[in-house]
Amino acid sequence: MGVEEQVRNLVVGALTDLAGSGVLPSEVTSAAFSVERPKRPEHGDLATNAALAIQKAAKKPPREIATLLAERLGKEPDIRAVEIAGPGFLNLRLAPAIYQRALGDVLAAGPSFGRGPAGLGERVLVEFVSANPTGPLLISHGRGAILGDAVSTLLEAVGHRVTREYYINDFGNQIRLLAASVLAVALGREPPEGGYGKNDYLEDLVAWLQKTHPELIADDKVDELARVCVTRMLDGVPGSKALPGIKKTLASLRIQFDGWYSEESLHRWGRVGAALAELNTRGYLEEREGALFFKSTDEGDDKDRVVKKRDGYYTYFASDIAYHADKINRGYDRLVNVLGADHHGYTARVRGALAALGLPKERFEVVLYQLVNLLRDGKPYKMGKRLGNLVTIEEVVDEIDEAARRKGAGADALRYFYLARRSDTTIDLDIELAKKASMDNPVFYLQYGYARLCSILRRAQEKFGLQVPRHSSALAARLEHPDELAILGRLGRFPGVVAEAAALREPHRILFYLQELSQDFQSYFTRLKKDGDTILPLDAQMAEAGWQEKWDRPKSEARLLWIEAIRTVYAAGLKLAGITALERMHKLEGEAAAAESGEEEAEAS
Repeated sequence: MGVEEQVRNLVVGALTDLAGSGVLPSEVTSAAFSVERPKRPEHGDLATNAALAIQKAAKKPPREIATLLAERLGKEPDIRAVEIAGPGFLNLRLAPAIYQRALGDVLAAGPSFGRGPAGLGERVLVEFVSANPTGPLLISHGRGAILGDAVSTLLEAVGHRVTREYYINDFGNQIRLLAASVLAVALGREPPEGGYGKNDYLEDLVAWLQKTHPELIADDKVDELARVCVTRMLDGVPGSKALPGIKKTLASLRIQFDGWYSEESLHRWGRVGAALAELNTRGYLEEREGALFFKSTDEGDDKDRVVKKRDGYYTYFASDIAYHADKINRGYDRLVNVLGADHHGYTARVRGALAALGLPKERFEVVLYQLVNLLRDGKPYKMGKRLGNLVTIEEVVDEIDEAARRKGAGADALRYFYLARRSDTTIDLDIELAKKASMDNPVFYLQYGYARLCSILRRAQEKFGLQVPRHSSALAARLEHPDELAILGRLGRFPGVVAEAAALREPHRILFYLQELSQDFQSYFTRLKKDGDTILPLDAQMAEAGWQEKWDRPKSEARLLWIEAIRTVYAAGLKLAGITALERMHKLEGEAAAAESGEEEAEAS
């Protein structure tokens, strides 16, 4: 339980005590109030507005209520001092024990710290990516893929049962254009209007088809060819760098889907026709000039939507209606779609269709994300090697992997840059920055923070034979440094951060938390070095005679236990973001940086 939650319980206990003794009415025990850190540290460790929040229910001036609360709270062993401020705020200074208890909570839970009970929440279907299977995934698709996966992971962490689903748009004009474009390349024709011109991935696809399915090209079998093309888009063309396959690309970003749902199957099994027939029975369809419209303005949309065109073809929205109805009919309590910002009107449209079908529209929600600006050395970068002015995910991932000399470095970089900002803000992804092994690179900085913790624990074992000790209240009591207590307080807040990030569908909150935790530890580490109060004896200290007698070994053991708790939470946060927790890292770039790293290595590794 976090420090804020512990203090909240103390305030609730004080209110219950005051109500039980008749000093305050019983209604005050159910009032909502805040417990938070003051903006200025000199105002205390935590502050609460409880006296102000309950003044109406208490029928007393807030400062009078604050005085009553201060008297009760001042008797609690976890609270060192209470100060009344302003119209009735309470500023609290806490005893070290309330922070030290967080150490035991983290170590007892281990890697599961911050997670809720599994399987007790809603059944949630998260649909994301769902890019048309007409080419390889581009760097712009990556944001939706990583955001959707991170939202899914957070929902799982707080106890929901999540299904990740990719909706394959394998029906309609774009798929027919793909097949016609393939035939044009194979037969030397001009590409169809609105089709796909000759490029690397089409040439690789055509070469493969000519070897494996020559009859489809020779006989102009567009429909059969379209199905084979979609399969290759998903699974890839063997040996092709230009067309590795959507599934392989997503796997390289550590994304695995539970289901792949075909739009074509909705038509094949009659679900689209059945959904439209139900809407027609309910009076929501209207024919105008040969086209069929869904009267979505009746359900709050800005205009009515075509579901069947004059040429007899269904629109994508007709499929979407049937698809989302099917999601609910499969028993999902919550439908989450992760979509680009250009789909801002999609929520009202789909909710309107669900409501018109008599289905619970409130189960549907959309998480929108903004565009990605690709940069190189701070300048716009738009030229891809394989698709001309389009840049694939593979190109960026491979380039970063090669620079870092580590498979997975590119996935880590994309996951960081795509999750470190709110989804409703535009991202600038600088490839050259993402390749740097320096503190200028925020991905490197984040992973270096974890590697440093591991390095300290290694040095303790290798140089001093110290393992992380078993937790005890006696060791926890040795953690008295203000920074140590403050970081324990931050560790205790982690479960709340996870719960809030999941509820708001905001994975960036996890990375913000890790960045602040890393900064806090860096500040502490630097301060100890300056004060000569190091976690472990330095080589220079060990060169002095009698250093063993001067060494406070129990304090070092307590700090190692504390570092293990930080490392545990840090690893849990990185796992939620899908970023590798590296136990060792290469030295920093540059001579000055390397010298700095050497200093730290002497202390920390």
